Amino acid sequence: MASLTIVFFHDVVCCWCFNISSRMRDLADEFDLDIRHRTFVLQASRAEMASRWGTPEDARNTILGHWAVCRQASDRPGLVDIDAMRAARFDYPHGMIAALGCKAAERIGGQAAHWDMFDRLQRAHLSEARNVADRMTVLAVAQDLGLEAAAFASALDDPMTAQAVEADRQWARKLQVRSIPTLIVRQTGARLVNGPREDLAAQLRAALRRVA
Repeated sequence: MASLTIVFFHDVVCCWCFNISSRMRDLADEFDLDIRHRTFVLQASRAEMASRWGTPEDARNTILGHWAVCRQASDRPGLVDIDAMRAARFDYPHGMIAALGCKAAERIGGQAAHWDMFDRLQRAHLSEARNVADRMTVLAVAQDLGLEAAAFASALDDPMTAQAVEADRQWARKLQVRSIPTLIVRQTGARLVNGPREDLAAQLRAALRRVA
């Protein structure tokens, strides 16, 4: 039995989630954590991107400014390729198609497959400047991970997968999750404060003391 269960709300297009995911992978092994992945789509369409950020050019410029700050705090700054995304010939992507991809992978292979899909899509987004709002990109990433093509495509298009994304959104609302990454210790309801690995480890040790 895992020592703690951590609920991890995230969005593929969130650079801060990229930083925290690798740290949590490391800590999951050290602390025997059960990480439960939940999607949290910041913007679900081009229309929502425009409402939040303005023009596509404004969106790209503002978000890549966030990337720059995030890269400074990253354990893997070389994997955050701002120049490549700035030169990309598509509008900065929303996160809905990628969220569906993560949930489709989860339906096939459980939480481990969700996390693998999430991390690989983040690499496609942040390191390779690929359009993760394009269904074909998500299908290609699933193939990279070895997921059976027909089964994954069927799960991606299944209305139940969209319902699962919506269920995560409703759960986030119930828990008053308003930003990501959000990490919640299920046993106590406490929220981990995003930060360096050492800070996260200290918070996990404190959580373990509370549930002992």
